[in-house]
Amino acid sequence: MADENRGGVFSKTGRWFANRWSGMLRLLFSPARLVGFLVLGLLLFVRINDPVFVEVIRLQGFDYLQRLKPREYEKLPVTIVDLDEQSFREYGQWPWPRTLVAQMINQLARQGAVATGFDIVFSERDRLSPQRIAEDNKTLSLDIKNSLRELPDNEVVMAEAMQRHRVVLGQTSVRQERDNLSGDQEIPDANFASIGPNPKQFLKNFPDLLENVQELEEAAAGRGMFSYETDADGVVRRAPLVLKVRDRIRLSLSAELLRIATGGETFAIRSNQAGIEGVILARKLVETDGQGRVWPYFTPSDPSRYVSASEVLGGNVDPARIRGHMILVGTSAIGLEDYRLTPLGRQVPGVEVHAQVIENMLADTMLQRPVTSTLHELLLSLAAGIAIILIVPMLGAIVASLAAIVSITAFAGLSYWQFSEHLQLLDATFPIITTAVLFILSATANYIREERERQQIRGAFGQYLSPALVDQLSEDPDRLVLGGETRELSVLFTDVRGFTGISESYKENPEGLTRLMNRFLNVLSNPILERNGTIDKYMGDAIMAFWNAPMDEGDHAYKSCTAALEMISNVAELNAARQKELSGNAREKYLPINVGVGINTGPCTVGNMGSDIRFDYTALGDTVNLASRLEGQSKPYGLPIVIGEKTAQLVSDRLATYEIDLIRVKGKTEPARIYALAGDETMLKSDDFREFHSLNRTMLQSYRKLDWESSFAAIELMEELGEKLGLTLDDYLLIYETRISEFQVNSPGTNWDGVYTATSK
Repeated sequence: MADENRGGVFSKTGRWFANRWSGMLRLLFSPARLVGFLVLGLLLFVRINDPVFVEVIRLQGFDYLQRLKPREYEKLPVTIVDLDEQSFREYGQWPWPRTLVAQMINQLARQGAVATGFDIVFSERDRLSPQRIAEDNKTLSLDIKNSLRELPDNEVVMAEAMQRHRVVLGQTSVRQERDNLSGDQEIPDANFASIGPNPKQFLKNFPDLLENVQELEEAAAGRGMFSYETDADGVVRRAPLVLKVRDRIRLSLSAELLRIATGGETFAIRSNQAGIEGVILARKLVETDGQGRVWPYFTPSDPSRYVSASEVLGGNVDPARIRGHMILVGTSAIGLEDYRLTPLGRQVPGVEVHAQVIENMLADTMLQRPVTSTLHELLLSLAAGIAIILIVPMLGAIVASLAAIVSITAFAGLSYWQFSEHLQLLDATFPIITTAVLFILSATANYIREERERQQIRGAFGQYLSPALVDQLSEDPDRLVLGGETRELSVLFTDVRGFTGISESYKENPEGLTRLMNRFLNVLSNPILERNGTIDKYMGDAIMAFWNAPMDEGDHAYKSCTAALEMISNVAELNAARQKELSGNAREKYLPINVGVGINTGPCTVGNMGSDIRFDYTALGDTVNLASRLEGQSKPYGLPIVIGEKTAQLVSDRLATYEIDLIRVKGKTEPARIYALAGDETMLKSDDFREFHSLNRTMLQSYRKLDWESSFAAIELMEELGEKLGLTLDDYLLIYETRISEFQVNSPGTNWDGVYTATSK
C-alpha cells in the first residue's frame, strides 16, 4: 500500500514537473518570442559583418563622446608653423622658392627647435632655381645665363640647411599605381624591429609612394607619411602610426617626427596573431589597433598651437614657442584646401591632426579600442536582447517602457564611463539599437496579442454584455476568469405567456413574426445591458441573463430587479404601441404580449462550458434551476415578477416586495420561500403598499395556522388595495381562496408545515 502511495506521489510530482516544463516551453517558444530570437540573430549577424552604415553609426557614437568631453588642451612642446594667408601676402604665393624654405629652416634651428617636420611633399624641382631660370628664359644674354648657372641650385641650398638641422620630410602614398612615381629605385624599409609575427601581413598595402626630390630626400634626417584615410562619412578619427607601401614599412609623419626629435635610431612594432598591438617610440609603447592605427583624443582647435611662417621668417616670433619644441610645417590657407573633418564636428587644417597625434603620444591620452571590444559588445547585446524577449511580454506597457529606458541609459552611461575614466571606446549604439528594436518588436507583439484578446473578448461577450462592459473587459482582460469559477449571481429568466397563440396569428406572415420578436427581445434586452447584466442566451421567446459575471458587479440583486420592472413597463408600452399600429389592420391580429420573470440570487458555477468544438459562457447550479422554476410559477400566481428569498432580502429595503408562498418546486425536495416584486421605491414608501404588505403577511400567517376565517378576511381587503395599487392579484388570491376552500373540506392536519408542492414547472 505504501508503495502504491509513493507511486501516486511520484506520478503526481512527475505530472507537475511535466506541466511546468510544458508551460515554460510554450512561454519560451511562443511565436512572438521566436520572431524576437530571429530578429536578435539577424541583428548580431549584421553587427558581425559590420556593413558601412553600422560602422558609421558606431563611429558617430564615439564622436558624440568626444563632443561631450573633449580633451583639454595643454601646451605641449609641439608647434605648428602655419603657411597662412598673412605669410603668402608677405612672401608671395605657394610654392615658395626652396631658398625661402631653407631660410625658415635656419631660423627654426637658430631659435632652438628640436626637429621640424613638413606636412608637405617637395616632389618637383624648384622652378625658381637659377639653372631653371636660365634654361626657361631664352631672351637672357649668355653672360647672365652663365652667371645663373654658377649659382647653387635651390634644392642644394635647402638640403644644406636641412643637414644643419633635424628635418623630417613628408611623403604621401597613392591608392592606385601610376607611372612609376618613385622611379626604378627600390623603396627601403624603415629601420625597425619586429616583436611577434611579421607586422606586414596586418597592414594595408599602398601601391606606390610620392617622394621628395632626391637632394632633399638624401639630406633629410627622417621621412614620414602624412597619408591617412577618412572613414565612410569623411571624418578623420584614426591615424596610422605605421604604413606599408610597396610591401615596405614606413612610419607616419607624426611618429617619425617624434622618433627623430627623441634621438631614436629605430623603432619597434609589436604584434600578435590578431594584429598589431602597438609601436615602440621614444622608449614607450604606443598602443594601436590591429592595423597599426591610433584613435587620437581630440581637443577643439586652439590658435595657440600656431605661429605664422611670416613671423618665423621675420624673426619676431616668441622664442618660447620654438625653443625645445617639435615643429610641424603646414598650411591653413583656404586656397590650398588642406582641411580635415574631426570627431568634434569641425574642420581643421590637416597639419593639426598630426600635431594632435603627437600631443596624445606625449600625454598618454590616446583613446583605446581593445580587440575584445566587439566581442564584449556582442555579448552585451545578446544578453540585453534575450532579457527583453523573455521579460517584456510579461510586463505592463509602462513598466516595460521604463525598463527599456533604464537599459538604454545604462548602456550609454557605461560607454561614457569607460570613455571618461579609462579612455576606452565601448560602442553603446549597437546595444541601444538592439534594445530599441526588440523592445518595439515585443511591444508590438504585446499590442497585437492584447488586441487579439480584446477581439476574442468582444466576440465572446459582445452578444451577452453591454458595449461599455465589453470595452472594460477588453481593456483589462485580467479581470476575466475563464474556465469555471464559483460566484454569487443574480439569475433572471423571462418567458412569454401564450406565445403559441401569437405565433399562430402570424402563420400567414412569418416576416411579421420575426420583426415582432426582434422588437420584443430588444425591449427586454436593453434593461439588462444598461445595468451591466450578461445575457446568457435567447431561447426562442425566452431570455436567460445574470449579473456579477464575468466581471464583478456590485448590488447585482437590485440591478436585476430594476431591470425586470423596466421590462414589464417596456412590454406594456410595446403592447399599447402595437394595438395602435394594428387597429384596422386585417392582416395582423392584435394579441397582447404578457411576460413572466423569475429572479433568484445565490452561488453558481460560471465559465466557458461545452465541448472542444463549441462552448458558451454560461452559469450552472441550483440557483439557476430555481430561477427558472420561479419564472414558471409566475404564470399560475398571475404575477409578472417572482423572486427568490435571497433576492428579496437584498432588495426589500428599496423595492416593493411581498411573500407569496412557501413552495416545493418541481424537481426539488427542499421548500423555497418565494416573493413577488410589485414595484419600485415609490410604491414601497406608499401607505397603501404598507397596508397591503401587512394584510398579505396576516393572510399567510393565518393560512399556515389553519385560521381560514382570518385568511378570507385579509384576502377581501387585499383585493381592494390591489386595485388601488394597480396590482394584478386575481390569480394569486384565487389560489389561496381555492386552497382554503379545499382545506375546509379536507384539513391538511395539525402537523402541516404550510408548504405547497408545485405540480408543474
